[in-house]
Amino acid sequence: MLKIVPNCEFFVLLQLEKLFVLGTLISLIIGCVSIGIILSAPMGPIGILTVQRTLNKGQKSGLFTGLGAAASDLFYCLLTGLGISFITDFIEGNITMLQILGSVILIVYASYMILHNPANDQVKDTNDKDDNTRDAITGFLFTLSNPLILFLVIPLFARFGFPNPEVHHWYHIILGYLFIAGGAMLWWSGITYIVHKVRSRFTKGSMWTINRIMGSLLLIVSLYGLGTGLIEYVSHKGIL
Repeated sequence: MLKIVPNCEFFVLLQLEKLFVLGTLISLIIGCVSIGIILSAPMGPIGILTVQRTLNKGQKSGLFTGLGAAASDLFYCLLTGLGISFITDFIEGNITMLQILGSVILIVYASYMILHNPANDQVKDTNDKDDNTRDAITGFLFTLSNPLILFLVIPLFARFGFPNPEVHHWYHIILGYLFIAGGAMLWWSGITYIVHKVRSRFTKGSMWTINRIMGSLLLIVSLYGLGTGLIEYVSHKGIL
């Protein structure tokens, strides 16, 4: 009997360790997928752009735009999680100018959306790899132009406890970032699927109307960003 007790204790400890590892993995998956979804969910400029492209050119175009946005979100998450201070310091130190520059770019694209008839794009082959690459790159750059996302990433990392050096090993951290990207793509897949399903109900004329409405919304958001950025810049420089 004396020999069995240590064996039982070892077995119990082994099972507890397995439960701990499993619990850590489940918590990691839920937390990081949630981070990816929350970062993507706000219907800002990139959301408007993704919906607009899905309506105009199909789900694949919207998905590639979302893929670019997810890559940009992942980039900001890596900056935060890996503590690349010189880059985050540069972004935080120049956040006003970056906001102004990003707003100007968005204003230009919003004007294009308002003036451009999407019916001209529908005759193109949406399987064109160049078009898909262009969609992904513009999705990445549009999201990258909003450095304020850093101030959303930081509290989300704190809320979900990722990355946690005391609990997470290197492979947990790699998996965590992959699940963040997966959560973002899960969101964009759902949004583009729903929009694509109702796409057939719109005529070319109504799609141009929607294009103008979304372009106008994007223009309003961009002008607001430009205005607040300029006010912040002027007050910081003490010009007025």
